[in-house]
Amino acid sequence: MSRLLIRHARVVDPSQRLDEGRDILIEDGVIARIAERIDGKGAEVLDAAGLVAAPGFIDVHVHLREPGFEYKETVATGSAAAVAGGFTAVCCMANTDPVNDNAAVTEFIRTRAAEAGLARVYPIGAVSKGLDGEEMAEIGEMVRAGAVAVSDDGRPVKNAQLMRRALEYTRLFDIPVIDHCEDHDLVAKGVMHEGPVSTRLGLRGISAASEDVMVARDLILAELTGGRLHVAHASTLGAISRVRNGKARGIAVTCEVTPHHLALTDQAVADTEYDTNTKMNPPLRSDEHAAALLDGVLDGTVDCLATDHAPHHADEKALEFDQAPFGVIGLETALPVTYDLLVRGKKMPLSRFVALWSTNPARIMRLPGGTLKVGSPADLTLFDPEARRTVDPDTFRSASRNTPFAGRKLRGWPFMTIVGGKVAFRRERR
Repeated sequence: MSRLLIRHARVVDPSQRLDEGRDILIEDGVIARIAERIDGKGAEVLDAAGLVAAPGFIDVHVHLREPGFEYKETVATGSAAAVAGGFTAVCCMANTDPVNDNAAVTEFIRTRAAEAGLARVYPIGAVSKGLDGEEMAEIGEMVRAGAVAVSDDGRPVKNAQLMRRALEYTRLFDIPVIDHCEDHDLVAKGVMHEGPVSTRLGLRGISAASEDVMVARDLILAELTGGRLHVAHASTLGAISRVRNGKARGIAVTCEVTPHHLALTDQAVADTEYDTNTKMNPPLRSDEHAAALLDGVLDGTVDCLATDHAPHHADEKALEFDQAPFGVIGLETALPVTYDLLVRGKKMPLSRFVALWSTNPARIMRLPGGTLKVGSPADLTLFDPEARRTVDPDTFRSASRNTPFAGRKLRGWPFMTIVGGKVAFRRERR
């Protein structure tokens, strides 16, 4: 029997309304006991004084790029980045090549994750075949193969009838339809948020309305069908307002917000002199929208945080702003960026912070984890709330370096990530 005893940790588990100094005993990959003092006889002992121990963090929105784009990221490198960032599990989007629109690709991703043996990887299948938005993918087969949700992320489900049918059909499996809410006709050829900054910089803008109208459509369809809708990377005041209203009407809707949309605004494009690592989709919005996102996180409208980890090769990002691809990575910076902003900056209770990254993602995706109850999988994130570090992309485990946070000094870094009772990542304490 393998035994690991974590001593003197501040254990924060929203699922048990627990925020106390405790010891945690792990036996054979599951939580065996949590108490004020546990005998460590026969166990490996970790002194976690000064550390927070939480149910393993779960990122419901990442792009691992494999199969097809291994030069950007692989399941193995993405999993390594995940555990280095404190994530015990990630849900990966379907926009691979070939697209994850069938059981064979779903099974391939799960096999690659098992070979890596790091973070748990849960595939998200496509809504439509080839992400073309015309014909529904083989959702039932993908679910049986291990898919936990469906999404055409990277593209919206532009066909309203297809979206309706997907919301209806997924009720059979109790999985969410995750939509990248964007009206392509309103986006046109925009590359950043439409507003005074884009005008000054001479860049084509993306109106907030392009997101708002699609969120409104999806809410109407979710109300009609009773299906579970999850709004990916909400970025506008209008999106948050509509989700808040939808929840009040009893619609089965959840949403996520990314660290970069909370911590940055469109002014970052100007301040960095067109750095393409500030180019993502949806784009960084204005102060008004960022403030609305923060309000949504603080008042509970936003159910969870997610990175939208989107790796790109340095050569791709080294193009002119108009030509560079959208997307930034986030797995290895998400915890300190959001801890600094929400807990230290806005005094968010630590239990609420952990819920945003762990308990709530597990609930939305119906995943094991999100709790430290006795008998549950021993997936834990241990982080040091006082650790201060400077973001250095050269130290990343990801195969890509396209972060907008390079050089930032942040507090609250992951120290150890435990998956199934095994230490998957450990950082030297300072």
